[in-house]
Amino acid sequence: IDTSTQEIVGQIEGVPVNHGVAAAPDGSELYFSSEAKLTLDVVNSATLEIEAEIALSGRTNNISIGKDGRYVYVGIMEEPGGIDVIDTQSRENTHHITTGSRVHNTYVTPDGMYVVAGTFGGEGNLDVFSTDSWERVFQLYPPTTSNALDGIRPMAFDTHPDGSTKNIYVQISNIHGFAVVDFNKRIEIGRVILPDVPLEERDPPPYNAAPAHGIGVTPDGEPLWVCSRWNGFVYAYSLPEMAFLGGVKVGSHPDWITFSPDSKYAYAANGASDDVSVIDVEKLIEIERIKVGSAPKRNITTVLAR
Repeated sequence: IDTSTQEIVGQIEGVPVNHGVAAAPDGSELYFSSEAKLTLDVVNSATLEIEAEIALSGRTNNISIGKDGRYVYVGIMEEPGGIDVIDTQSRENTHHITTGSRVHNTYVTPDGMYVVAGTFGGEGNLDVFSTDSWERVFQLYPPTTSNALDGIRPMAFDTHPDGSTKNIYVQISNIHGFAVVDFNKRIEIGRVILPDVPLEERDPPPYNAAPAHGIGVTPDGEPLWVCSRWNGFVYAYSLPEMAFLGGVKVGSHPDWITFSPDSKYAYAANGASDDVSVIDVEKLIEIERIKVGSAPKRNITTVLAR
């Protein structure tokens, strides 16, 4: 989708059951994880053709890329889990980070210093590793039940003035809201519950134990946007005050959110209505709804090299 026209300008084929997406910092390549092929597929951004299929250690979920673009971190959801580390220069699976748990989402912190995994079944379901050594730095949120879906969902980050990571905003299974984790103190310092709507106005289930799924901070650092599968809304909160700014009604089951580089627009992928809501960030209104393929979920924004 071109953010200047809000039109679909291309389609990438050949990545069945694609789960995660990342982009090279220079926009030259796109990376997609395929649950069906058990591969990380490398796509040329100019031609939108697959150039390489890199074998993974098991069924994959979401992915992220380091700030310098050298490594892609692939969450492995199949037992015993872990994170496959893909060297983008050699296009090889060169390392595996052992987590002792199935990995749903991976993130690289804004300063590029840490890989953060949201996991299911680990000793701590928020798992933080150094990007220098790939050694564990700390864990939070031990599992509270034996439920296979009891774990950490999407996360977002903000920064201190020097660019270091300040807080992690963490969505947790079966919580209609998010927790605020102080990254340096390594503790939860707050929790926000999203607004409620009458039961008859809720989006229909299933919610897959994630009533709130999808969270992000605009590129300019404010505000924080949070998706509610329950309500079919996206909500905005100011940073750092956490003041409620309002909500925008979008398509059914908003599942992930990304932003235009200039922070003017937010894009919510609506997994049940097969469309993407375009939101005017300043006005807090949906300005367009773009029909896409089946069950859109994880989305990113990048400036492509063309």
